[in-house]
Amino acid sequence: MTTERRILLVNGPNLNLLGTREPEVYGHGTLADVEQLVRETAAASGFEVRSVQSNHEGVLIDAIHAAREDCAGIVINPAGLTHTSVVLRDALSGVALPVAEVHISDVYAREEFRHHSYVRDVAVVHVIGEGIPGYAAAVNRLIAVITGQTTS
Repeated sequence: MTTERRILLVNGPNLNLLGTREPEVYGHGTLADVEQLVRETAAASGFEVRSVQSNHEGVLIDAIHAAREDCAGIVINPAGLTHTSVVLRDALSGVALPVAEVHISDVYAREEFRHHSYVRDVAVVHVIGEGIPGYAAAVNRLIAVITGQTTS
């Protein structure tokens, strides 16, 4: 498939524990459920998805760097790195691809330290607090940006 029809899905630290970690906050869906939802949502618009999840910041940065070679955009839930990682933000900015930032929980209704996002200013799409279905919304909105159907 060509670059124009591929999205990179990035999930940060601890999201491999979805379904068992704090289900009252994150729900009962698993990372496999997230990845399947994103694949199906993207496929409905003729896009494919490459997924990466890691608890290691450098692995995520390497995947983001590689995306500039064959992806049209990035959907990312940086998890805890949202609030701490300037280098993750710089990687996203450096590849010059449209970015959709996703958070399962409403980070602005949680602890104060979660209110700041280093990713916010580089993302063109923000989906916050919509649970796992928020990933589908992020994919659809990002694809609209990629295909020129919208500018935000």
